[in-house]
Amino acid sequence: MTHPATMRAVIADGGGGPEVLKLVERPVPQPGQGEILVRVHAGGINRPDVFQRLGNYPPPPGASDILGLEIAGEVVACGEDATDFSPGDRVMALVASGGYADYAVVAQDNAIPLPEGLSMVEAGAIPETYFTVWTNMFDRGGLRAGETVLIHGGSSGIGTTAIQLAKAFGATVFVTAGSQEKCEACVKLGADRAINYRDEDFVAVVKEATDGKGVPLIIDMVGGDYIGRNYDAAATEGRIVQIAFLKGGKAEVDFRRLMVKRLHHTGSTLRPRSVAQKAEIAHSLREKVVPLLAKGACKPIIDSTFKLEDVAKAHARMDSSAHIGKIVLTMAD
Repeated sequence: MTHPATMRAVIADGGGGPEVLKLVERPVPQPGQGEILVRVHAGGINRPDVFQRLGNYPPPPGASDILGLEIAGEVVACGEDATDFSPGDRVMALVASGGYADYAVVAQDNAIPLPEGLSMVEAGAIPETYFTVWTNMFDRGGLRAGETVLIHGGSSGIGTTAIQLAKAFGATVFVTAGSQEKCEACVKLGADRAINYRDEDFVAVVKEATDGKGVPLIIDMVGGDYIGRNYDAAATEGRIVQIAFLKGGKAEVDFRRLMVKRLHHTGSTLRPRSVAQKAEIAHSLREKVVPLLAKGACKPIIDSTFKLEDVAKAHARMDSSAHIGKIVLTMAD
């Protein structure tokens, strides 16, 4: 399958607002050992892309300066020992960078065949959020059927994914969100209780709903003053998994509650992990989540789509925090 020598790609020209995003021409990358070259049809926008644009989240060593952490598209070439896929295969994949482009090189172990019935736009919205939710809510958080989980940022790409997966695996789901519209969207996805944090205190709501016991698992992307409040809302032996710090990574916290309640507070990042570590998550998703996607038991919620050349508008949408679900860039029809 032939492909051009150059492609369109998006980089951040200095740190700042959406206006620093620039569409440039770059050579089409070549797949190396165990890698495939994908013609990108769609790719999701994620909060780490915003942090990179602001100058706060540089690519890992050796990774491209092209933004973008997830893609869906068609395999056009395979590198040496890349035998899992063939040209023409439709895949979705996690990348350390390079997703905002017409072509991207992917470690074959970090790619997943497109489930039947999913569009490229839907598939482009899956990898970063589903990898993140799986590794944090299930691997680190240990969510089990019958438990209750509190998910902060319920209407975000991560939140809408976490709601659906938690329900699919038999959990009760509480979420926080910042408007009535967002709360209603979360309930529609399966949340058992959506808490509008502008009107309600999530700690008080959680305690009332659990007869004062608190919840066994909290997934938090907010940080800041939520850290101490999560300690209040967590049950004895509760697990709190930190996946981001939208309100900042520093807080004044009374850590005695950590001891008295015997809490487990952990966290993780995804992007810097090795190909092998990401491959383990990809294997779990293939086995346990792709069947759910194929039968429609869960699906990515698409807020909006933008063409690659309108990437600044897409980031402005992300910056507004008005979105519900994923914002997706489209590179090819």
